[in-house]
Amino acid sequence: MGHATDALDTEGPTAAGEPPVGLARARGFAAAVLRGQAQVTFLPSVAAGAVFCAALFAAGWRYGLYALVGTAVGTATARLLGADRDRVTTGLEGFNACLTALCFAVFLGADHLSTALLAIGGCVVVTVVTAAVVQLLGVWGLPSLTLPYCLVASTTTIAAPGFERVWHHGEALASLTRAATGPTAPRPVELAKGFFADFAQIFFMPQWYVGALLLAGLLIAGRRTAAVACLGSAVGIATAWALGAPAAQIADGTMGYNSVLVALALCGVFLPVRAATLTYALVGAATATAVGAALSALFAPSGGHTFTWPFVLTTVVFLAGAKSFPRLAGSGAPAA
Repeated sequence: MGHATDALDTEGPTAAGEPPVGLARARGFAAAVLRGQAQVTFLPSVAAGAVFCAALFAAGWRYGLYALVGTAVGTATARLLGADRDRVTTGLEGFNACLTALCFAVFLGADHLSTALLAIGGCVVVTVVTAAVVQLLGVWGLPSLTLPYCLVASTTTIAAPGFERVWHHGEALASLTRAATGPTAPRPVELAKGFFADFAQIFFMPQWYVGALLLAGLLIAGRRTAAVACLGSAVGIATAWALGAPAAQIADGTMGYNSVLVALALCGVFLPVRAATLTYALVGAATATAVGAALSALFAPSGGHTFTWPFVLTTVVFLAGAKSFPRLAGSGAPAA
């Protein structure tokens, strides 16, 4: 798949009962694209990817389309450049492109032709950036995570107001940081919405029902995976509340989505599932909540956004630290 020496003949079945080569390749590519969407939460699952795709279309057909096409562009670019076959097949070359395309749609405006063209170009570029980051972090045995997407997304959104054909929102979003204001005690309904919105905000969506669908996709992949993600969300909410975050930010999921990703990464993906790693992961989830507030303040004067920077930085530090703690050591899933 993706090699110049692959057979080009798409006429007829290759053997009795087998589908035509072209159809088999199309199915394989479609599966890789769906796995790419699921890999945003570390799942090489076609079924979970299909549910994630449905969730994004439920948020808005434009967002669903951007995510689907973006993942396809990233996957196709990796294939054409001859990336490792296993990485392409398991979706590891698609998830950063998925997030990149969604980022452009949300922050630059999904209705503009310039946004669509930039999203396609961004998905090509992030594939190259992914290869570079994998090589650099691989020296220390660390995964690339969503660092490639964060680099491309931050660069683009900070630079966008400087280009009239790209920026369609009038004034730039740069602003000085301000102290938190508003009620800090979320009502039960806000807590419930915030719990599900934590999952939705991974894909920039604030709707609680989108998060519920994404959680359903995690459940399809495995109850243990979903349970760890739920604990990450709960810890993120609890940490934000304990520190006095505005209830509105807890309810819309912006305080907890990085915690979900950190919990998943540190318990079951890159570290084995055991009591020690679960505790370690939940400490990491709490840490990511505080790191998120710090990075929001850091990026605000430039008009930038936190994206999944808190998840990337927290996870890389905790994974590097885990190498010194024998009780946490063990073989997890391959680096993403």
